Amino acid sequence: MNIPHYFTDTHIALAHGNGGRLMRELIEGLFARHLKNELLDTQVDAAHLPIDPGSGEIMITTDGFTVEPLEFPGGNIGSLAVHGTINDLAVSGATPLYLTLSVFIEEGLEVAVLDRLLESMAQACRESKVRVVAGDTKVLRRGQGGGVYFAMAGVGVRPSKLLLGINQIRSGDLILLSGTVGDHGTAVLLAREQFGLSGDLKSDSASVLPITQALSEITGLRFMRDPTRGGLATVANEIAQATVTTVRLNEIHIPILAPVRAVCDMLGYDPLYLASEGRVVAVMTPDSAELALSKLKELGYNDAAIIGVVNSGRAQVVLETELGGERILAELEDDPLPRIC
Repeated sequence: MNIPHYFTDTHIALAHGNGGRLMRELIEGLFARHLKNELLDTQVDAAHLPIDPGSGEIMITTDGFTVEPLEFPGGNIGSLAVHGTINDLAVSGATPLYLTLSVFIEEGLEVAVLDRLLESMAQACRESKVRVVAGDTKVLRRGQGGGVYFAMAGVGVRPSKLLLGINQIRSGDLILLSGTVGDHGTAVLLAREQFGLSGDLKSDSASVLPITQALSEITGLRFMRDPTRGGLATVANEIAQATVTTVRLNEIHIPILAPVRAVCDMLGYDPLYLASEGRVVAVMTPDSAELALSKLKELGYNDAAIIGVVNSGRAQVVLETELGGERILAELEDDPLPRIC
């Protein structure tokens, strides 16, 4: 852990959130060290963003992140916060540019853990070419938090000619999925070690910007969404309810990794409702879906597949099963796994 000499504390104390010397040392010694860039000024209350949208429009999003455990195979809450925020911009057709960060740290958290989370967050920012430009830190009393919570806002620019939205979907459109589902939710479940299960499955947490940029170049793209909380089934239900259509999914075509299916079968979970943090569900016109699928496979997304169709009819999601039957995928009510994202 490469922490400046003046930051010698090994655990977070309430005093690290009191606005005084210890808070300044925490911000400068950890946050600013990992996330430093020419726009991040810890001495001001607001950042100036040199945005020229040109012929585009400014997009903004905000999200909160809590996960148990904080670190899991394939990522941690630091990288997850960056990926989750920029992905919300990406599926809206925007190029992410800037982030803000609010941190809620529980008293007693090991500084070494926080250092690893921020290092991962900084790496995710560099890979996606985004910058944290402003932030805030609060310390919660012991027992009032889950170690650390992150809240992020993201700003990006979207071409004004790109018309995306759930209201653009029409009957006959096809549903494209960029990769396997349920990886993140299952990886987090295994990391908790609550059921005596273990494995080498990793979370799919990643930026989806390469996917969304490729899809945005294809005429016929209607809508994109990342299937995080509630998974693929929840995105399908959102489409069905908003457009008053029947979304039909084909189970044979939905890519699910064998370890994910095995864990879900043993514990009674449905992978279609589990979170994915690096996938895109896209709705496209029939003549553009095959082109989009071919393009994703060329980019290395070999598990991408056309998994369903939007039909006229009552607002519902129907899964055509491997055995040739049908079942309704109802809207999610109970939380399948707490503190996934």
